[in-house]
Amino acid sequence: MNNKAVKVFLAVMLAVVVLFGGVAVVKTVKDRANPLAVDAAATVGNANSTASAPSTTRREQPVTLQMLSVGDNLIHDGIYEQANRRAGGNGYDFSFCYSRIKDTVAAADIATINQETIIAKSYAPSGYPLFNSPQELGEEVCKTGFDVVSLANNHMLDKTSKGLSEAIAFWDAQEGIVHTGAYKDKEDLERVEYIEKNGVKIGLVGITQYTNGLSLPKDSALQIIYSDDRATIERKIKAAKAACDVVLVNVHWGSEYTTDPSSEQRALARQMADWGANVIIGHHPHVLQPVEWLDNADGSRTLVAYSLGNFISQQNTAARVIGGMLHYSLTVDKADGRVTVGDVRFEPIVTHYVARAHDVQIYPLSQYSDALAKKQAARIKQPDFSVAYIENFVREVIPEEFLD
Repeated sequence: MNNKAVKVFLAVMLAVVVLFGGVAVVKTVKDRANPLAVDAAATVGNANSTASAPSTTRREQPVTLQMLSVGDNLIHDGIYEQANRRAGGNGYDFSFCYSRIKDTVAAADIATINQETIIAKSYAPSGYPLFNSPQELGEEVCKTGFDVVSLANNHMLDKTSKGLSEAIAFWDAQEGIVHTGAYKDKEDLERVEYIEKNGVKIGLVGITQYTNGLSLPKDSALQIIYSDDRATIERKIKAAKAACDVVLVNVHWGSEYTTDPSSEQRALARQMADWGANVIIGHHPHVLQPVEWLDNADGSRTLVAYSLGNFISQQNTAARVIGGMLHYSLTVDKADGRVTVGDVRFEPIVTHYVARAHDVQIYPLSQYSDALAKKQAARIKQPDFSVAYIENFVREVIPEEFLD
């Protein structure tokens, strides 16, 4: 070739080297950013290859939540009078009541409570028989660490439909709180109530057997689920089961001051378990009733606490000042939808007060003493009231497998 031809040939070769070398550099940079790209491309490009691309699908690990449920937050007039006194006569300070159990409540991933007394801003605070509690009480429930508040109970109409509407509005306004068991209208009734934590959705259903002979006006939009309305209960539980990972029912039922669940309680518990309830927490008797497992056809078990007694009150017998906090875990395996309820432990508590309105406080039994019990014995008409008395009472009602 002459010199001109050689120069043209060399220029063409240089252009080819630059072009393909640049492509190689770009591909190398991309491959470093995505190490799987080379292997994947090689696998796709070689139909005869027996090698497969590394799997990027990982099985989602089960999630476990630590749960806590307590009984009836029953605010007699002496309790809010104490709170007013502790606030210096200006407002209400309920923190003393809950100070000894606050850390326990706050430690749970989700804690539930039955708010036995209505919170209605248009009405003055009042005690038995038509309760109304100051808004500061509800605020303290939030500060203590509760996440789910059941409003379904026999006192929910104590201040008429107006009071119930105001209570719903109050709890709607509390950040981080989900309430169940009282509904603004039919549309609200049909929605799936739930609370979500760590990717686990817990569907909620709230039911009551009684409203103390009171009823909603016929023209009221408000809705309450009564325990004899099996069709609505079934529909609510099944809807929650379909939309959520777990179903937790709070139900106000049974006979006051009896430690034995009625046949009606047991029958409804069995039905709710069959419909999909994983946990059933009972309220209303104001004394303890048993905790038990219900075996289900699919091999799972439903946890039922027929009554956790009073959380706080000023009722005046030994059985009514002994309550409990129920600890349990919920493990959800998203891969197969399996829910396991486990680690169930019943922790006894005592409402202690001697004078009418200055020392009402919840004690974990582990912090209670014979000296305190002796001071309270006369007021609750139980001369032998003691730590041993409380332990024996609890063992007579709560099966040993749920006790430390």
